[in-house]
Amino acid sequence: MTPSREDSAARATAKPWLSIVGIGEDGLAGLGEAARTAIAEAAFVFGGARHIELAAPLIAGEKRQWPSPFDVGAVLGLAGDKVCVMASGDPFHHGVGATLARDLHPSEYTVFPALSAFSLAAARLGWPLQDVATISLHGRRIEHLRPLLHPATRVLALTSDGAAPAAIARMMTELGFGASSVCVLEAMGGPNEQRTDIEASQTGDRQFGPLNVLGIEVVADDGASVLPLAGIGDDLFEHHGQITKREIRALTLSALAPRRGELLWDVGAGSGSIAITWMLKHPSMRAVAIEQHADRAQRIRLNADTLGVPELSVIEGSAPIALAGLTVPDAIFIGGGGADDGVAEAVIEALKPGGRLVANAVTVETEILLAGLHARLGGDLIRIALSRAAPVGTMTGWRPAMPVTQWIWTKP
Repeated sequence: MTPSREDSAARATAKPWLSIVGIGEDGLAGLGEAARTAIAEAAFVFGGARHIELAAPLIAGEKRQWPSPFDVGAVLGLAGDKVCVMASGDPFHHGVGATLARDLHPSEYTVFPALSAFSLAAARLGWPLQDVATISLHGRRIEHLRPLLHPATRVLALTSDGAAPAAIARMMTELGFGASSVCVLEAMGGPNEQRTDIEASQTGDRQFGPLNVLGIEVVADDGASVLPLAGIGDDLFEHHGQITKREIRALTLSALAPRRGELLWDVGAGSGSIAITWMLKHPSMRAVAIEQHADRAQRIRLNADTLGVPELSVIEGSAPIALAGLTVPDAIFIGGGGADDGVAEAVIEALKPGGRLVANAVTVETEILLAGLHARLGGDLIRIALSRAAPVGTMTGWRPAMPVTQWIWTKP
């Protein structure tokens, strides 16, 4: 039976039963005496096939390879026995240590970390690690790299796929970063360590070892598709007019007041611009885009992939029915044509206390609805009017865009 958090708290003063050992490509040679003892004295030793092979001379207990799909339940079920878990490098840097710690009290385990792949790569390249953007693409889509592609940026990207460096280089080249320098570091710290320096556009379909880190020095070609930190242009989204325009989007995100780790519902998502921009604020941000039109839902998925947030959840269906069973959100946005009595009441009910709701209206009917909600529930009701300069004959005049009425409310 897997221990609960309450069980772990009750054992807070107990002697540690679990050792978590980071091991590098140099195997036992890179381990200290305490880490070696933890492996040798364990009744059960968990790890990947490579870890178990590296430590085999020391292992006296029962060897257990990680199951597929990956699951730490077997470790937690042995609470109280002498158990050792081996992991690559630093177990608490994109590693199994953090996964185990979610269900254990710190007094239950002892950690013997090795150098992380990022530390090794920074040392090989002579890059100050605090000035480098780092990302793990282990088991994740390479599109997550996209928001980091800014001129003169240094990036360390960890992968566990021999084909990933070439795929990343192709993506960079297609986006206009083909002149970037890419250093592929394989099997660092071991006898088979290799380094390959190449320009992104010249990588082709080369295969590398499955354990690799890419050191990327980003160079933007003329016209490269750089995602700005704020104010993403409408032209970067696929849309057929169903988009919250850049200026309104900026004001809407400001009203939604995103905080790290929060979940947004984007109801009537259109092109997904609000949900995507929300997720780009920080890697911990999550969003669900609800869209009833199949063609628009497909565009949202395309935009999410293209703009570097492929984990955006897209629900194809009509609110409020499509909202059933979704995780309770921290914030909700209702697009310009998405609000009616049924939708508004449903999202108000679903929102957690302290959660924020922002609804935009571009029609008189929806504006009347928002005015009624404001009168009943309070919050802020504002009107946004924008004009753009445009030719008028041989001269220039102002062409007003449709005004947007915005209701901003925090649930008591």
